[in-house]
Amino acid sequence: MNVRVIIFLCLFPFTLWAQGFSGLGADVNGFATPRPDPVFTFPEDHGAHPEYRIEWWYLTANLQGADGTPYGLQWTLFRTALAPGEDAGWRSPQVWFAHAAITTPDAHFATERFARGGIGQAGVRAAPFEAWIDEWALQGADFDAMTVTASGPDFAYDMALSAQGPLVFHGADGYSVKSQQGQASYYYSQPFFDISGILKLPEGDVAVTGSAWLDREWSSQPLGETQTGWDWFSLSFEDGAKLMGFQLRQSDGAGYSASTWIAPDGTTHSMPAGAFVAKPSQSHKVAGREVPVEWQVSLPERGVDVTVSALNRNAWMDLSIPYWEGPVTVQGSHNGTGYLEMTGYE
Repeated sequence: MNVRVIIFLCLFPFTLWAQGFSGLGADVNGFATPRPDPVFTFPEDHGAHPEYRIEWWYLTANLQGADGTPYGLQWTLFRTALAPGEDAGWRSPQVWFAHAAITTPDAHFATERFARGGIGQAGVRAAPFEAWIDEWALQGADFDAMTVTASGPDFAYDMALSAQGPLVFHGADGYSVKSQQGQASYYYSQPFFDISGILKLPEGDVAVTGSAWLDREWSSQPLGETQTGWDWFSLSFEDGAKLMGFQLRQSDGAGYSASTWIAPDGTTHSMPAGAFVAKPSQSHKVAGREVPVEWQVSLPERGVDVTVSALNRNAWMDLSIPYWEGPVTVQGSHNGTGYLEMTGYE
């Protein structure tokens, strides 16, 4: 076991899956829990919520170089709490970690950072907005115009973001149910970012432009005991409409799915549980496990019947918390691009 993993296990006494709540235990141990009919306050809610157990600022982007080559980018800052609330210095119960990645058609680069709260190494400020860990940062005068930077041993990026539409709230006005038992999170997104900047790759710098999607989510609740993993899709279609859909797999072969249809003007329609259907159609062996890399995705209420395919089948996040995440193409009733994240594949 290397030093990185030892430090990780000391900081995180439970297993955490990115973009999910599995492994968080059977109760919330004094943490606040999401309630229906939330009232969001901005810019304050762009900041941290230390009374909740887990939270993230999660950016993905579909990019294109001047020669038409497609790329993907990820930047994520996670906050997880050992106990509710905040304290000064090393007494802070807040722990931070971050992931950054670039995906090309032929390569996937990923790295991570860890920090303890209370000492200034990582954190989030609501206004002016700044989310940081070490020298990585997502920041701007407000949430509509920001820059994002990250670097790893063999890649880096420096990008500018500009929102072209409104925030989007998932579930019932931002109250997003995750299981038939009623576990839930607060969940909103900014899916309308234009993005441009420079990717630094081993073969040189690449100027890129594209679109980006930023997810904000926090909760304290675990998933159901039978839920084993998560498949999350953010799809952007050529006509300007967008679709967020996720499904939580269960050990008995059943599952729970939820989705949000987003019109080009930002008008949202929260779809009924189970309306979003994603079925794997091709798998690929990566990191010693079979992972779906092509899916048949449908949302009949909106006429969606598409094939979602990985740009790079080997987009495995080989980090302390391993999972698959990368850009995808969309073909069928709707054409476009998007991002796919999959956890819990052993």
